[in-house]
Amino acid sequence: MDSQTSQSSQPSLPSPSPHTFQVDLRGLVDLLSHHLYSSPKVYLRELLQNAVDAITARRAVEPDAPALVRLFAEPGALRVEDSGVGLSEADVHDLLATIGRSSKRAEGLQEARSDFLGQFGIGLLACFVVAERIRVVSRSARTPDAAPVEWTAADDGSYTVRTLPDDARPEPGTTVHLVARAGAAEWLAEDRVLALARDFGSLLPYDVRIGEEAVTDLPAPWDRAYPSPAARRVALGRHCHDLFGFTPLDAIELDVPLAGIRGVAYVLPSAVSPAQRAGHRVHLKGMLLTERAEQLLPDWAFFVRCVLDTDSLRPTASREALYEDETLAAVREALGERIRAWLTDLAAGDPERLAAFLAVHHLGVKSLARHDREMLRTMLPWLPFETTDGRLSLEEFARRHRVVHFTRTVEEYRQVAPIASAQGVGVINGGYTYDSELVEALPSVRPGTVVAELDADTVTAHLDAVDPAVELALAGFLAAARAKLDPLGCDVVLRAFHPLSVPALHLDDRAARHEQARAQAEEEADDLWAGILGSLRGEAPRARLVLNHLSPLIRRIGSLGEPELIGTAVESLYGQALLMAQRPLRPADSALLNRAFIGLLEWATNGEGDR
Repeated sequence: MDSQTSQSSQPSLPSPSPHTFQVDLRGLVDLLSHHLYSSPKVYLRELLQNAVDAITARRAVEPDAPALVRLFAEPGALRVEDSGVGLSEADVHDLLATIGRSSKRAEGLQEARSDFLGQFGIGLLACFVVAERIRVVSRSARTPDAAPVEWTAADDGSYTVRTLPDDARPEPGTTVHLVARAGAAEWLAEDRVLALARDFGSLLPYDVRIGEEAVTDLPAPWDRAYPSPAARRVALGRHCHDLFGFTPLDAIELDVPLAGIRGVAYVLPSAVSPAQRAGHRVHLKGMLLTERAEQLLPDWAFFVRCVLDTDSLRPTASREALYEDETLAAVREALGERIRAWLTDLAAGDPERLAAFLAVHHLGVKSLARHDREMLRTMLPWLPFETTDGRLSLEEFARRHRVVHFTRTVEEYRQVAPIASAQGVGVINGGYTYDSELVEALPSVRPGTVVAELDADTVTAHLDAVDPAVELALAGFLAAARAKLDPLGCDVVLRAFHPLSVPALHLDDRAARHEQARAQAEEEADDLWAGILGSLRGEAPRARLVLNHLSPLIRRIGSLGEPELIGTAVESLYGQALLMAQRPLRPADSALLNRAFIGLLEWATNGEGDR
């Protein structure tokens, strides 16, 4: 028997009957209020959004239709009326009673979908966050002969639908009635509703009012005409203070027509950490989407706060943040380019404003200049750096010095800056954020510039050598000093340099510090690890203690005849040089300082007793 015969002989099984999901509306509302939405206040945004979308839908077929939204607050209740497209009884059953379905799917509206604020069909469901009962009375503009319809729903998931007499709603549109749930009446109070409506809807394109109070405030501050640029700056500064609570250093116009963006970026008046994420206000087609959009600008633009309106960016499901996609990435790049252009314009035409800005936010511009060679070239005369010649720009420093020396850490700079300056060697402190990267990039925007990292050998080479006869006379002293410091991985050399107030200079570099750390770890390790670390021993240069022969103190110590006293004095000089260089002390260094201090006290007290 073949397989087909075998299969046909099997009795057919009955088809399983379909089932539908049962939705616990109260549980769903709890999920919305605690996990999707950040605050119950979003209920009013949903009401405004539904009203604006309904008007947009009606105007798609009736361009001259009225565009009115009215809110009426009563004790424990709220009523919202709009002159939008309205709903028929069939629409109510199909749309309001089906969780997750969007009214934007209604027939004839699909082509206008991009004009709507809402994209996820949550709609009136969000109102149950503050309401225990919702009543909707609506009349359809698409089927004007249809009677008004009433949909009433409770937060337990039950609802009723009935038709009403024609005089219940003579004109097309929708009225939504909310009755507050226990403990939520404050959200429906008139002052709270007015504040929320103005916050969410100040830029909406239609006439929105609560009682006699206007909610919308158009045109937006950045789109208004002003008598002069100064008046514009004052007005935008006032707007920033009202919105963000600070008076900006400057205002940057944001206009990206291809992305449908208009707005302004306000420059913070005080420095902030680059790690601090800025919160920007974003309106979507006039409706406030979020006050905390963090990914709107490039990371380097942490010195501004933005407020803008767009019709192209995509919101997340909660409509409280921006969806990260290619459009947002393109907008981020376009807005960053606009801020770059503002900086370039300041450098070309308003150096005083640029200087005031850089005095506060040079870190942000340095962050940008790391990756943008054109911006580095533009900012060369302006970006400040700490140097041995004072606080200068890279351009000015490079003009003064044939070789641009720099250190990679603040500690290295503090170690060599006084000595290098006295010897005429210019050094830039590259230890601050981004500075060493920018110094190394200097030749790419200033051809012919020589950049070199300053090391111990370079500093020592610029110090004057001592006469060989003098150094030979001090051979015994130098031998004793070297023997004392050799266990610490430090050589001793004799040079002549200014200032005379510095008797000794401790010089090392990263290679020498690495070797010291390896040697210390080898001493503290067990036999196995000591062997491994010993195999890693390199030919890295050792640290060195440079004694200043021009210092009267060094000359007196060099004339001492007691080897023990010479050793104590050399240890003291070594410890003092470490402290002057602000180097972290190893346990061996701390022990040396303590030993030298006690030794000097013993020598001083013994000498006093002998006298």
